[in-house]
Amino acid sequence: MYFDENDIQKLDHIFRINLINSCSGYKSANLIGSISHEGIENVAVFSSVTHLGSQPALLGFFLRPTTVIRNTYENIRSTGYYTLNHIHETIIKEAHHTSAKYESSVSEFDVTTLRPEYKNGFEAPFVEKAPIQIAMKYVEEYPIKANNTILVVGKIIGLYINDALVEHDGFINLSKAKVAAINGLDGYVIPKDKVRFGYQRPKSLTSPA
Repeated sequence: MYFDENDIQKLDHIFRINLINSCSGYKSANLIGSISHEGIENVAVFSSVTHLGSQPALLGFFLRPTTVIRNTYENIRSTGYYTLNHIHETIIKEAHHTSAKYESSVSEFDVTTLRPEYKNGFEAPFVEKAPIQIAMKYVEEYPIKANNTILVVGKIIGLYINDALVEHDGFINLSKAKVAAINGLDGYVIPKDKVRFGYQRPKSLTSPA
């Protein structure tokens, strides 16, 4: 099956967004927790979180155009803080429901079985029992002119990980935690580690004497 640029533009809307959201491969599955100045908690599923660097420890995520109210974005810009929480096998259904568009006066914690958790005085709520919980501070943002989306950049200021998941070299074994990945917009999978390869260096191109 082949689609050129013109074909893609002519596709049925739902078919097109499913096709294009799936073609890039599996994506991370995270819940972003935030809170408004009025104290209303918000939690929403995102599949666009990406690593930007380790020193300083930066993560980014992409937001759709803000032509309509985006509660997560408004809360982050208002308070400067948010959390990233990995979605795991037992909360997939409830986590996905947070993609529904509720008014800013409604907390997704109140309409799902997800529960907020606060740690060490951090302002934004974590998702209780998430195996990896990350406290984030807003740093900056970049508008993507091609489609009016926004790349939000944040700094890790706290990292909570189940002890059993961290291996001797710092690698976090997400398979042990049954952490989900997202295929497209609404397909969830629990990946299993198959193999790890060490840090790679160039092979010698000279022939043995």
